[in-house]
Amino acid sequence: MCGIAGMLKLAGGEVDAGLLQQMIGAIRHRGPDAQNVYANSGVGLANARLSIVDIAGGGQPMSNADGSLWITFNGEIFNHVELREELLKKGDRFATRSDTEVILHLYRDLGEDCVHRLNGQWAFAIWDARRRKLFLSRDRVGIQPLFYTVADQNFIFGSEIKAIFACPEVSRELDLRALDQFFTFWVSLPPRTIFHNISQIPPGHSLTVEDGRVRLRQYWQPDYSAIEAANDSTAHKAEELLELMQDATRIRLRADIPVGAYLSGGIDSSFITALARPIVDSKLRTFSVAFEDAELDESKYQREASAYLNTQHSEIRCSSRDIGQVFPDVVWHAEQPVLRAGPAPLYLLSELVHRSGFKVVLTGEGADELLGGYDIFKEAKIRRFWAQQPGSRLRPLLLKRLYPYMSGIQKQPEAYLANFFRADAQDAASPFFSHLPRWQLTAKLKGYFSSDVQSELADYDAYSDLQQALPSEYPRWPGFCQAQYLETAYLMPGYILSAQGDRMAMAHSVEARYPFLDHRVIEFCQKLPPALKMRVLAEKHLLKKASKGMLPSAVIERPKQPYRAPDGASFLSQTSPKYVEELLSEERIQRDGIFSPVAVLSLVAKFKKGRVMGAKDNMALVGILSTQLLVQQFISSTRPTNYVLN
Repeated sequence: MCGIAGMLKLAGGEVDAGLLQQMIGAIRHRGPDAQNVYANSGVGLANARLSIVDIAGGGQPMSNADGSLWITFNGEIFNHVELREELLKKGDRFATRSDTEVILHLYRDLGEDCVHRLNGQWAFAIWDARRRKLFLSRDRVGIQPLFYTVADQNFIFGSEIKAIFACPEVSRELDLRALDQFFTFWVSLPPRTIFHNISQIPPGHSLTVEDGRVRLRQYWQPDYSAIEAANDSTAHKAEELLELMQDATRIRLRADIPVGAYLSGGIDSSFITALARPIVDSKLRTFSVAFEDAELDESKYQREASAYLNTQHSEIRCSSRDIGQVFPDVVWHAEQPVLRAGPAPLYLLSELVHRSGFKVVLTGEGADELLGGYDIFKEAKIRRFWAQQPGSRLRPLLLKRLYPYMSGIQKQPEAYLANFFRADAQDAASPFFSHLPRWQLTAKLKGYFSSDVQSELADYDAYSDLQQALPSEYPRWPGFCQAQYLETAYLMPGYILSAQGDRMAMAHSVEARYPFLDHRVIEFCQKLPPALKMRVLAEKHLLKKASKGMLPSAVIERPKQPYRAPDGASFLSQTSPKYVEELLSEERIQRDGIFSPVAVLSLVAKFKKGRVMGAKDNMALVGILSTQLLVQQFISSTRPTNYVLN
């Protein structure tokens, strides 16, 4: 895992090696082991290396034998051993043991189609000197980040936006439509980012710059068009899943250094830990977050899982005060607004991993999206059942089966739940049926925007943008799979794998690896009938079957408790951090111009008086504060905020 950056002069000229050093220096946390640059013939590549595979010989930027191809690479190609063997049989010769060199050989043979042979997580740039062509690619599901812009006749790219901002010609402005998207979907819709004119390469896409033209091409996407008939036995499918996961875990343990694992106490991470334990040479190290708030804390289950699996376990105990203290660093690394405080404990967790001498951890992300683990899938199933008889008094009662771990929702009267989770004919016809209650709640936060921002966004419809981006086959997929697609294609890469994933892990030079996100596992799960994923309202049915005999029944049958962290209490209390008062002051809100001072001051007063109304108020506070931090950190704290509607 590394950080990458670079520049191509579209109008000719030489790239300043000193500028490349500044760009890669801005993301040195991604690769503290070495920083190197290559500059020649109008192109510059830079790399900050986190040494994991071929520590002695895998330095970057790397070239092929004749210097016609150069690469800077962030990530891991887990099947590089098998690919190397194929290439050796064809007569290829290698100078290193690195997976980086394997990519170069594949590109030489297959060109842009080389990505179809890769099993891994990647963001890389290849300079093809003979064709004067720059080729960039991002992995299938967007584990690794990759951003780009064109400024002053320069194509500029980097693993993080702060590397791009090291270039003086790049402007710094908020994109209001992206802000609207964050305050609706929790993410921006790729290629848009929160910053105007800074784009991201979407998951499953490659980009080429040739003859002054930039071309973006999709090579993979989640696809639920080939769902198999439900006539195969559950036991057989569970065995297939287990075999795939065993191999996905095995190849993700390939490293020249020890590999640890996150252990949350739920079935996903426990399953990964159980698969990894017999493969590692020594006692497996596991890591977890514990909370002072008993409603959020899962440390009891984490310790039970660790004892059963015989791991050497460490935990970081996280308080609201801890979250408040590190939140500015969290936003600096996330480079986007966040609506929940969840990334902060994971930032602290990766710090623990780093202090423990580890650079690599396995995690269980992806299981919920692929195998039907989220409550939103149950919620949509109940709402569709209810929509068949919207006048029924009994069907809405099933809503009480949702979110048993959230006492606030359980205490709500039935009339409130029925109104919030409504399932009328108009909603049932929407392509976003599964997510409408969540998104409509989040969209209410836009009432905190200033009158100027609301005026600028008055004619903008984020739903329309999202609908235009949906695959043509989407309307023909089962509703359950449509919900899975929205989670897998948007929330997972845009939030789970970025703000909570790569960016928090790499803040402390830690690489996270995701066995559930092996593309073979993904494509297997996409073909499964929904009944094998959720049996009535029992989530992850097939994974539970595959886990039998490997985990205690208490772990397998334990109802899912999603990862959550303290939100508003972390920022507005008797020990509120000083920066919170400053950023949410009337003067600062007025000057920055994004939010309404009256509305924000009213929200702050509500928190101080203990009159918070639940998720909406908490999301509003975190969303406003994180946006204000972005402005302070990346745009300017001395002049009104620039923003653009485009």
